[in-house]
Amino acid sequence: MYETVEFDDPTLANQLFGPHNAHLDLLALASGAQITSRGASIYIESPDADVRQVLCNVFVQLYDLLRGGLALSQQDFTRAYEMLRGDPGLSLAQIFRDAVFVNTPRKTVTARNVAQRTYLDLLRRHELVFAAGPAGTGKTYLAVAMALSMFQQHKVKRIVLTRPAVEAGERLGFLPGDLAEKVNPYLRPLYDALHDMMPQPKVASMMEVGSIEVAPLAFMRGRTLNDAFIILDEAQNTTQEQMKMFLTRMGFGSRMVVTGDTTQIDLPMQPGGQRPRSGLIHALNILPDVPGLAVHRFSKADVVRHPLVGAIVNAYDNAEKDGTAR
Repeated sequence: MYETVEFDDPTLANQLFGPHNAHLDLLALASGAQITSRGASIYIESPDADVRQVLCNVFVQLYDLLRGGLALSQQDFTRAYEMLRGDPGLSLAQIFRDAVFVNTPRKTVTARNVAQRTYLDLLRRHELVFAAGPAGTGKTYLAVAMALSMFQQHKVKRIVLTRPAVEAGERLGFLPGDLAEKVNPYLRPLYDALHDMMPQPKVASMMEVGSIEVAPLAFMRGRTLNDAFIILDEAQNTTQEQMKMFLTRMGFGSRMVVTGDTTQIDLPMQPGGQRPRSGLIHALNILPDVPGLAVHRFSKADVVRHPLVGAIVNAYDNAEKDGTAR
C-alpha cells in the first residue's frame, strides 16, 4: 500500500516537491493517492498498485529532468502524470526536451503531449488535415498557432477562420445588429485564440487589410481561396453539403485544417424529426485514403486542463453512468 522514493539531492528534491509541497498536492488530487514528503523522500499511499507505480515513475523522471537543468511548471507535473498513466513506457525527456513548438507574434506555443506533437507534425507536412476529438485537446488552438507561424514565414498570404453558426436558423433574427454582428458570438472562440497569440491592435489591423478573416461558414460559398491557411472549426455541425462546399474552396498554395468533436453534434432536427448526418463524420468515412490528406484523432486522455476540471468532468461522467445524475 506504500511506495517510497528517495532522492540524493535535497535541493533538487525541494524543487520537485514544490513550495509547501504544492506539486505533491497536485498529483495527489489527480491520482487520488496520499503523497507526503520527509527530508528528500516521498511516501505514496494508495490501494491501487498501478497508481503507485505511475507516481513513482513520474517523480523519478521529473527529478532527472530537474537535474538536467529543465525548469518545470505546476502544469507540467499533472501533464506528466496523465501521459505516463496512458503510456507507462513513455520518456518524459523526449516530450519536454524535444517538444515541438510554434512561434507566434506574442508567444511560443509548445506541444504539451505526444498527441499534440503528432498533430503539429501533420500540420507542417500536409495540405489538408482533419483533427477529431474532445474539447480541450488543442485542435483549434494549435491550428491557429500554425497559421500565424506560416503567415510570419510568408508561406501563406492570409488566414481564414470559419465555423458554422448552427443555431442561426431560429435565433439569429432576435440578435441586435447587422449580419456580421449577429454571427459574431459564434466566432468568439476563434478571436480568443488569435488574441492569446497576437496583440489585439495587430489582429484588428490585419483584419482591416484582409490578412485575417473570421467569418461564418456560409460566407465561404462561391469562393476559391489561394495562398491561404483556412481553418474550419466545430466541423461536426456541418452538413455533408456544407463540408463538400468548404473542402472545394481550397486553391493553389493553400492549407486547410478541419477540426471537430463527433460526440457533440448540434445540427437542428429536420421537419421529419431526423437529424442530418454530420459532414465531419461523413468526410472521415470517405476521405482518409485521399493522397495528401491526414487524419488525426485525439482521445479523452489527450485533454489538457486544470486537474480540478478533470475531476469535475469525471464526477459528472460517473454520475451519468451510475444513473445518479437525475
